[in-house]
Amino acid sequence: NPDKLTYYGMPAADFARALRDHNLPAPTGHYDFQNFLDAGDDAMNRYVDRVAEGAKLLGQQYVVWPYLEPATRTLDTYKRVAGKLNAIGARVAKAGLRVAYHNGGGEFVAQNGQHPYDIILKETAPKLVALQLDLSWFSFDTEQPARDWFKKAPGRFEMWHVKDMHKVNRRYTELGNGSIDYTRIWPDTAMSGMKHFFVEQGGNFAVDAMQSAADGIAYVKKYLQK
Repeated sequence: NPDKLTYYGMPAADFARALRDHNLPAPTGHYDFQNFLDAGDDAMNRYVDRVAEGAKLLGQQYVVWPYLEPATRTLDTYKRVAGKLNAIGARVAKAGLRVAYHNGGGEFVAQNGQHPYDIILKETAPKLVALQLDLSWFSFDTEQPARDWFKKAPGRFEMWHVKDMHKVNRRYTELGNGSIDYTRIWPDTAMSGMKHFFVEQGGNFAVDAMQSAADGIAYVKKYLQK
């Protein structure tokens, strides 16, 4: 809540203390920038300043634009978002932060011969805007290797969302049980510029969330972080 500066109903300072007590670093967070896409510069700037204040209290390095509503995912919107990202990046840089963009579905599917994600790549300033690549949504959209996109902007994909996709229903599944072969993607961490990765599963648990988290990190340690 930007007005109260709370996270999950907790004051930012208390939430930061809870993270530290559980030895959970939070290098980044997702924020509701899309809610201010049509609100005007003043409203966006006020929100960005509160985001920066909260992020600093949590020790974050990045603030992330995580989502666009499916109905708004037009090429024109992506051009507007790119401009907003540049402005946010310049503003949070004053607080020692970076803004990053997280892809959703459909961004690697061409519209009128152009991929929406290409607009984000080409119209955002690398010094101001990093990229948080959700490899599940990427794989949902295309059978291209991620390497093809890393080559377009080497070093910019500073964060990865690592989650698997069920082979039949294409929903979330435990890492290593789905259709995404991360052993083929992991060798490109250096080229991509990846500094942080997050193992994620938003539902469809075989047992429960905690077991899926344990299974996911076990897979990373056994097969990826060799």
